[in-house]
Amino acid sequence: MKKIHILFLLFTLGFSYYSLGQVKYSNEFLSIGVGARALGMGGAVTGSVNDVTSNFWNPAGLSQIESGFQVAAMHTSWFSGVGNYDYIGVAKKLNNNNSAISIGLIRFGIDGIPNTLELIDENGEIDYNRIKTFSAVDYGIFGSYARALKNPNWRVGGSVKIVRRTIGDFANSIGFGVDLGLQHLGERFYFGIMAKDITTTFNTWKGTFSEADKAILTATGNDVIVKGTETTRPTIIIAGGVKTLIGKNSGLLFELNLDATTDGKRNVLISADPISINPHIGVEYRYKQLFFLRGGINNLQQIVDITNQNKKTWNVQPNVGVGINIGAVNIDYALTNIGNVSETRLSHVFSLKLSLSPKKVEVDQ
Repeated sequence: MKKIHILFLLFTLGFSYYSLGQVKYSNEFLSIGVGARALGMGGAVTGSVNDVTSNFWNPAGLSQIESGFQVAAMHTSWFSGVGNYDYIGVAKKLNNNNSAISIGLIRFGIDGIPNTLELIDENGEIDYNRIKTFSAVDYGIFGSYARALKNPNWRVGGSVKIVRRTIGDFANSIGFGVDLGLQHLGERFYFGIMAKDITTTFNTWKGTFSEADKAILTATGNDVIVKGTETTRPTIIIAGGVKTLIGKNSGLLFELNLDATTDGKRNVLISADPISINPHIGVEYRYKQLFFLRGGINNLQQIVDITNQNKKTWNVQPNVGVGINIGAVNIDYALTNIGNVSETRLSHVFSLKLSLSPKKVEVDQ
């Protein structure tokens, strides 16, 4: 049988990547972030986040929710619409009003990927009608709890997460991890700490190729992966910020986050082994809690010129956003730059949040 190259690039590259025992950029879809407010601020919200999206950014922030119940949703497209990224989360304040629980779901999917394993028919002829499609989908599910300590300026929280990843009918994995968070809220200054994957998150992969698929992959020089495990090492995020008033009706919030990864040298501002540090800077202007204007920068990296390896330039990802609060409804939008990975570099992020307070029960005197 004559060898052919399987036109299966995304799948073969992706699964080869997932099958490694130790992967630096494991579960990277969980590094994108949720909520247009946070993304408009470059992800610099670990210290200030105080709504349902805290289940992703810092579970301690859930204890700051003022309404009895919150629900939020977000959608954005990546790579000119090839990938779709969605989030939905709900949070509920508990009876003692010092604690809250939440659950959140993230989905990142690439649909309509060509499967050419059956491109050649029984006669050895190419038949494009035999091409099928499949999806590569990643899910992250968060269950979170937070509470205020005896000193209400201190807040703590944690999340247990399940990571489910599938590549059509060919491979799937499941993983489990734990995030822990802390916030301290001052009158002007605040700070927070987020320990992502503090226990290390393990994803166990399993290949589910049919015998016919295995024969084709072997004949065409491709590896047949049966099983494998990848790990996501802890990331510690240290955040600090300041809030200030501008007149009677306006205010300004500034925050700096430092992400310390522990999986080896990365191409970021402070690059070392085993710890690298990547900064995020965000700012938010508010007017009467009705209108918000945001900006932020992140992903500061040194880029090597492919034509001259000795020439390096620094690249940064800018982001901007706006928000409107209409009663119980918050509508947020962010325009983010995802870097030189797509012809369309800008990504539009939309999110919606609904806050509901329990009805007060009047007691007859």
